[in-house]
Amino acid sequence: MSDVVTPVLKRHLLSIDDLTREQAILILDTADELARISDAPIKKLPTLRGRTVVNLFYEDSTRTRISFEAAAKRLSADVINFSAKGSSVSKGESLKDTALTLQAMGADAVILRHSASGAAHRLAEWTKGSVINAGDGTHEHPTQALLDAFTIRKHLNKNPEQNGGVGADLTGVNVAIVGDILHSRVARSNVLLLSRLGAKVTLVAPPTLLPVGVSDWPVSISYDFNNAIGECDVVMMLRLQLERMKSAFFPSAREYSRLFGLDMERLAKGKKSPLILHPGPINRGLEISAECADSADSLILEQVTNGVSIRMAVLYLLLGGADA
Repeated sequence: MSDVVTPVLKRHLLSIDDLTREQAILILDTADELARISDAPIKKLPTLRGRTVVNLFYEDSTRTRISFEAAAKRLSADVINFSAKGSSVSKGESLKDTALTLQAMGADAVILRHSASGAAHRLAEWTKGSVINAGDGTHEHPTQALLDAFTIRKHLNKNPEQNGGVGADLTGVNVAIVGDILHSRVARSNVLLLSRLGAKVTLVAPPTLLPVGVSDWPVSISYDFNNAIGECDVVMMLRLQLERMKSAFFPSAREYSRLFGLDMERLAKGKKSPLILHPGPINRGLEISAECADSADSLILEQVTNGVSIRMAVLYLLLGGADA
């Protein structure tokens, strides 16, 4: 892995906008190499030995926190898991003071999940180590977008030699992102990354669940899921984030599921047997049926597996690359 050093990433990964197209492809290619470790008898590299990585999570998480922890440990880093519950945060300690405390403890990287949009950017101003945004409010979730792109490329990049080698992009791939776009940091990061890699992205949602200014995004918009699924290579379903909704955005859960949920009948309308993605956690029977979630076209569990490889690649390139 010592030859994978350019182009050099910035010190932080706060947004997909921190990455050029070439840097995004570098992360995907590096993850492709690191994924082989998962199949090895010993799933470890000494790359980050002596480095300290802190998981600083102000919101509950299962997949993202465990994925980052596994990624750091497979690179031999020391990992500290910090939860806001049961810490000085519950006594009123600010994010800045927590950041300064972690810096004093020698943290080389802080992985932050926070309910406030922009929290990762503020943290980056207060700490000398690298900051990786693991989700900030309704803003972004860059490593989720990277693992989604990695998953799509793995299945749809059938002719890498013709598409620029291992680092091929997603030109010609049609992706529909369906559901609660308004509250989704995953959607925002995916729109930025997938369009940068050449994919055509269509957002499918009721008007009430689309953000202000979405017409300026590099996407098409559809209110008709049956029509949008026709030409899709990939359908990415999003969870309804009811915890962020302070008013009614649709008549009822049943009505929402009827119009914007994915079931086998609607899936059959696609001409290409689209691949199914979902960032999790899944609300079975609401945005996606159990049959679709468990079908042969579903890559939902593979996304979890690929998340470890992508996060290993990000940590490797931020902390163990050319400047390490």
